[in-house]
Amino acid sequence: MAYDLEEQEQIDELKSWWKEYGTLVMVVVAAASLSLAGYQGWRYYRHNQAVGAVTLYEQLDQAERAGDHKKVRNIAGEITAKYGSTTYGSYAALSAARASFETGDLAGAKSQLQWVMDNASEAELRDIARLRLAGVLLDEKNFPEAMKLVDQKPVETLAGLYADLKGDILLAQGKRSEARGAYQLALDKSEAGSPYRSAVQLKLDALGEAK
Repeated sequence: MAYDLEEQEQIDELKSWWKEYGTLVMVVVAAASLSLAGYQGWRYYRHNQAVGAVTLYEQLDQAERAGDHKKVRNIAGEITAKYGSTTYGSYAALSAARASFETGDLAGAKSQLQWVMDNASEAELRDIARLRLAGVLLDEKNFPEAMKLVDQKPVETLAGLYADLKGDILLAQGKRSEARGAYQLALDKSEAGSPYRSAVQLKLDALGEAK
């Protein structure tokens, strides 16, 4: 439950955009900082940070495609240690969390997701990590802590996924009426024609009519 298709599609889109434009963004930021601060060494440092992070992240991407979970975690650890302040650090931690989850290391997955929540500069990445952490907690049947996470308001693009997972948490506790309301909200927030919308509709249909 912690890693759903719709959610993964969103992060893949973010990763694709950042892979294409991330280095340019970081260099532009470095140049702006240079003009403001006037430190010659700053631009050199930021450029090296960008190049180093990109190089390692390409290796991580290859390991992820090959299904080498151990290598993914090792490279991710190096990226977060050396380049944790960059967006690549957050992407690397999310990849490490997924690798840990898929190998049954829930403690490792939770630790990596918490790192993203604490360190990512982008709100959407923090919200994705929070959603995934709630999913792991649901798998562990830690319903109160999972509910605390999905009760927080995410960016609008993730509102439907948050409502959907909230429905799963409520249903797991036998709260069918409240779950129905959450699923309806998820349906309302989803796009027409989306496979995700069909999945939510199936959950609503399975619950039957409200009594």
